[in-house]
Amino acid sequence: MNTQRAVIWAGFLGLSAALAWAPGHWFGVEDEAAPIAGKPAPTAPEASSNPMAADSPAIGAAPPSRDLFPVQQWTPPQALATVTEQHVVTAPEPAAPTAPTLPFRFIGRMGERDDLQIFLQSGEKLYVVRQGDVIDDTYRLDRVSATELSLVYLPLHQPQTLSVGSAP
Repeated sequence: MNTQRAVIWAGFLGLSAALAWAPGHWFGVEDEAAPIAGKPAPTAPEASSNPMAADSPAIGAAPPSRDLFPVQQWTPPQALATVTEQHVVTAPEPAAPTAPTLPFRFIGRMGERDDLQIFLQSGEKLYVVRQGDVIDDTYRLDRVSATELSLVYLPLHQPQTLSVGSAP
């Protein structure tokens, strides 16, 4: 079995060598096989000694070589940014914040000058306050006079007045 395998391998290698040698031997392919056999391929056309031949078109000029591996970009080229002028619209400066209108309505007063109680109504709520009291952490009653009440809006520290009518 080993001798039979050796004979098959020898026949295969011999046939392969014959097929590789045959085209150059029988068909005259020597010129095309020269660069492969170790002879360097010409890189530039040879200059002729005839000065007229330089001006005339070459008879056996090689066709221009094609780039087999051209540079390719798969991303689209970036577009240049364009600049457009826009008018700047300046917003008017916001006015300084102001206190809202007083939500209270004067109902009445009771007591003496030292212990004066003021009755104020806001919606359904009724407040009984004295001078210096704070109402809902928003307003403080600062001063009580015969014709008006002075309240301070605490978030902005702005004074406001509430008319209480004529003096009693």
